Amino acid sequence: MQRRKLPNAPFDVSLLSLGTMTWGEQNTEAQAHSQLDWAIAHGIDLIDTAEMYPVPPSGTTYSTTEKFIGSWIAKGNRDKITLASKVAGPGRDRPWIRNGDPSLTKKNIIWACEDSLKRLKTDVIDLFQIHWPDRNVHAFGSWQFDPTQERDTVPLLEQVEAMAELIKAGKIRAWGVSNETSWGVTRLCAVAEANNLPKPASIQNAYHLLNRLFEGDLAEVSFREGVPLLAYSVLGMGMLTGKYRNGARPADGRLTVFAGKFGQRYTRPVCYDAVDAYATLATKHNMSLTALALAYVCQQPFMGSAILGATKITQLDEQLAAYRTPLSEEMIRELNTISLRFSHPAA
Repeated sequence: MQRRKLPNAPFDVSLLSLGTMTWGEQNTEAQAHSQLDWAIAHGIDLIDTAEMYPVPPSGTTYSTTEKFIGSWIAKGNRDKITLASKVAGPGRDRPWIRNGDPSLTKKNIIWACEDSLKRLKTDVIDLFQIHWPDRNVHAFGSWQFDPTQERDTVPLLEQVEAMAELIKAGKIRAWGVSNETSWGVTRLCAVAEANNLPKPASIQNAYHLLNRLFEGDLAEVSFREGVPLLAYSVLGMGMLTGKYRNGARPADGRLTVFAGKFGQRYTRPVCYDAVDAYATLATKHNMSLTALALAYVCQQPFMGSAILGATKITQLDEQLAAYRTPLSEEMIRELNTISLRFSHPAA
């Protein structure tokens, strides 16, 4: 397994990592433990979770995923993994999170970390991430900034100070951001440097063949600030496996199970057209659509780690084999032509 350095962290990470957001909703505790064992057996040691998981979130399942990981860690497995989790920010009404106040104050960030440590049954989280910004941003399928949605927000310095305090206390080793913008990463880095505080070590955003927006200004920020990408939804919520082509609706697929509730940006008509075009390209080069999609993500220079997600071990096996597939310059040119035609349909 290849490894990538996070310049602003005291550790490196496996190029592939294991996502966990189905655990506690579509996967049982035993299945979660089996996936963790599978990951370690294949050289994948970055495990990504969040206090909010599983997704879609609810008051009855909140933090279940961390608890599943905690019971696995309690078996003596902590030293086998690099553990990443996240603190939820403000957004939709979620009264079960910190008594209904998910704002990213220093108090709340520290509170969230300490609760995660208890659930994860560990003394330290390697990478603690802000799940999405406290401020008004475009995210989760929205690509246009709307200034009319401005609201009060916690100062960036206070958020950075909270992370620095957790690092100093030995409760986390590094911190990162998620669902962030170029402005956000740049300002957070500037605030950290100006106050001699730790910079963010990573950015976790959606990135796949249906959403290549990261390759623009965020790629430059990532390079210049030393903040690699931890890419999620690398297969476009399963769209880039081809399992939803030609009107198919697999009963256990997330876009079927949670139809109308989650992942609507992946079911826009243009997404199906783009997937068909990519599938034709993959067939032309005698490879699977999954291999084409995952290989493209993994070969990007800004990639820290590509987060795999699955409900079955067989799906993980397929993804593991796919990431090693080399893409020729000809294939990249053809792929770029398709991308330009459809212009980030799931962004």
